[in-house]
Amino acid sequence: MLGSIGFTELILILVIVLIIFGAGKLPQLGEGLGKAIKGFKKSVHEADAIEAEAQAQAQLSAAAQGQPTPIPAQGATASPVESLAPAQPTAAVPPSSQA
Repeated sequence: MLGSIGFTELILILVIVLIIFGAGKLPQLGEGLGKAIKGFKKSVHEADAIEAEAQAQAQLSAAAQGQPTPIPAQGATASPVESLAPAQPTAAVPPSSQA
């Protein structure tokens, strides 16, 4: 669909944008679009850094407790739900006996 847009169509779209927004607004629109893309890229990289930090914390806490450090399989990534799980394993609560 996008591959079928030719040079003439792009010029027509540019003329329509110039009519709607005016020549003075185009630099502001471009700046806003650039900031939006930059912010998106930054948030993606920060999410990766946060996930790597959480994995490092989990490995450190496992090593401190004397547990073997799990080695993740190659290509395996944690789902967003797993990344929200606490880094420390919780102790199982035994069921109370009913009398």
